[in-house]
Amino acid sequence: MSLVLPESTPLHLNLAFHIAKRIAFTGQRSFSRFIIRLSVAATALSVAAMILTMAFVNGFQQTVSQKVFSFWGHIRVQGYEPGKSLVAEENPIARNDTVETIIRQQPGIRNFQGFATKSAVLEKNKEIEGVLLKGIDRNYDSSQLHAYLLQGRWLCFDDSLYSRELMVSAQLAAQLDIRLGDTATVYFISLNDGNRTYRKLRVAGIYKTGIEEYDKLFIIGDLRLLQRVNSWDPDQIGGYEIFLNDYRRIDTVNKQLSDQLPLQWESRSIREVFPNIFDWLNIQDVNRNVIFIVMSVVAVINLITCLLILILERTRMIGILKAVGAGDALIRKIFLYQATAITIRGIGIGLLAGLGLAILQQQTGFIRLDESSYYVATAPVSIIWWQVLAICTATALVCYLALIIPTLLVKRISPIRAIQFR
Repeated sequence: MSLVLPESTPLHLNLAFHIAKRIAFTGQRSFSRFIIRLSVAATALSVAAMILTMAFVNGFQQTVSQKVFSFWGHIRVQGYEPGKSLVAEENPIARNDTVETIIRQQPGIRNFQGFATKSAVLEKNKEIEGVLLKGIDRNYDSSQLHAYLLQGRWLCFDDSLYSRELMVSAQLAAQLDIRLGDTATVYFISLNDGNRTYRKLRVAGIYKTGIEEYDKLFIIGDLRLLQRVNSWDPDQIGGYEIFLNDYRRIDTVNKQLSDQLPLQWESRSIREVFPNIFDWLNIQDVNRNVIFIVMSVVAVINLITCLLILILERTRMIGILKAVGAGDALIRKIFLYQATAITIRGIGIGLLAGLGLAILQQQTGFIRLDESSYYVATAPVSIIWWQVLAICTATALVCYLALIIPTLLVKRISPIRAIQFR
């Protein structure tokens, strides 16, 4: 009897699959069982690590970016000031109908609002701290910052002159021993003539973004107060903050605005204003790629080793199959099917473990972080399902292609020597 069959026939494929199924996870020697379990565990660990890495990187990038965008918007439009520090008070520029029309006509812009900043000194209990007061008006979309409000409420703009209320960060409140409802003194010094003036403002709210660059520097007050202190006209502001529907279009919209704005105006993405934060976030992509490469190599090496051991263990079976007429292609398929079954089992376990830990972190936040270093108190997680599917599919494909290499050993096995193999 001969087992020589055309490689493409269903019988050829069914026979290879049937034999592989019979020997896949049964009848193995103790060492082979250990190697198979080790390969399944290594594949599961690799898949789980890649899923968790992707979820944590997505979570960090989205959460920290959202904090920055909530405080400053996605794009800043203001007067052109060459050589100006990116984080410093702005020169005044009058609200411009032409500029506002250009902004409104850009697709993807949700809203925009005027703002200004001014250097100041915050004093309470004879303790002082240098700050930047961010001035906003009654039309400011405060919903962006409500998530970071620890105590109190948002500013009230009912006063006809300017709001005599202030919002400070929890960090500044702790440094100066400021409590909700306290009155703090804010000193302003004119950059032109050095004159000093001050205002006593009541603390209406205490916020915490978790981004130290903001919390240690910014307080929030009424834009009309800055206009009055700076002797600006009522229509003068420092610039516009622009919020987009989709933050991924920042660069596109920013370029379009830059091309259309008048010469005395400029557009900057918030990534240009705070590059250190976004550079740190981009580094997470590098870390993610390194982990992906390492985990893929671990999974592939373990599976190749496992398959080589399985082939050597079944040397006599290979010799018998060759002796009765089985071709190399059929025998290779047997071991490919067996290795594929091991791979799929490992991917399945890794998928469940990775998603389970990610969802557990989402629900409980059991992984805690140093907020001053990572901008968040708990490790944020964002599961993007198509990425999870891509990880599993790519792992299966890479492992399958890598497993073709050790099956070439089948060609080198002689039937006579294989049957005599002990």
